[in-house]
Amino acid sequence: MPNFLSLAELLRGHTTFLQTHNFPDPDAIASAYGLQQLLARHGVPATLCYDGRIDKLSASKLLDAFRIEMVPKDRLRERMGRRDYIVCVDTQKHGGNVTDLIGDEVACVDHHPTYVPVDYRWQDIQPVGACATLIAEYYASLGEAPDRDTATALLYGIKMDTLQFSRGVTPRDIAMFAYLHPLCDQDKLASLERNNLVLEDLRAYGAAVESIRVYGAIGFSSVPFPCPDAMLAILSDFILSLVEVEVAVLSSRREDGIKLSVRSEAPGVHAGELTRRALRGLGEGGGHAGMAGGLIPYPQAAGLGPYPEDRVREVFLEALGLDISGGPL
Repeated sequence: MPNFLSLAELLRGHTTFLQTHNFPDPDAIASAYGLQQLLARHGVPATLCYDGRIDKLSASKLLDAFRIEMVPKDRLRERMGRRDYIVCVDTQKHGGNVTDLIGDEVACVDHHPTYVPVDYRWQDIQPVGACATLIAEYYASLGEAPDRDTATALLYGIKMDTLQFSRGVTPRDIAMFAYLHPLCDQDKLASLERNNLVLEDLRAYGAAVESIRVYGAIGFSSVPFPCPDAMLAILSDFILSLVEVEVAVLSSRREDGIKLSVRSEAPGVHAGELTRRALRGLGEGGGHAGMAGGLIPYPQAAGLGPYPEDRVREVFLEALGLDISGGPL
């Protein structure tokens, strides 16, 4: 495991920002917060930043519960300069879901696959279920227990990104659960896990259910109105739960284009590689073997015609080498 102290030494004396992926989810927020608190113990103040929106109730509740301040991109113009240091947290530069800010990306902590290698001055990129697991390991390796709020946030991030230890979980995630559990605030954790849907989410569920089409074991669904990234992820998990579906592809029309969430339980079908292959020439995407995301930017999406979901279905079936003429089951 990379030495956390060498990261602190690299950042010391520099204005430092911890940047998550765009539209940060609970794991990204918890990881950045946990890293911020540990760096502060070692004399390195850092500002959390992001682009996009905090668009999921679970993420907003996390920010409110621990009074976490994250600075959006439009408020960074007077605060970040070219010589300031950025640590990418739960994301990687050129990762497809992160804005290239003006600062210098000198370090990275992430658990996603690397598609565009970057020569960071310090990095910790490892395939675990949640980025928060890596941050928790820094505390454990140093023998510095996190405070109760930090332990609770990290534990929540691990549970959310592994879908309650049912998706992509590794022995290291479980070990950090055991480490954090006695340190966390159980009542606050339970509060975070309750009531994470709002009434508007039901519209997205209804649209996704109405539009389901299954080709072989590939399930396609779409939401014809803007849907938050985190909600799309929930819906793709929902479609994947169908007995008939081993690969789920969810799309949502938004102002910036067509957003996609992809899931796979099919042997030999890597969700991240499938998404990158399907969107080649149209947009960008990638992710883990079991879950991935992508975006077809507006200019390209506008060229797909009045029924862009049909083209999305075609490119994914073509990427899988399947005949697109047979029609849905």
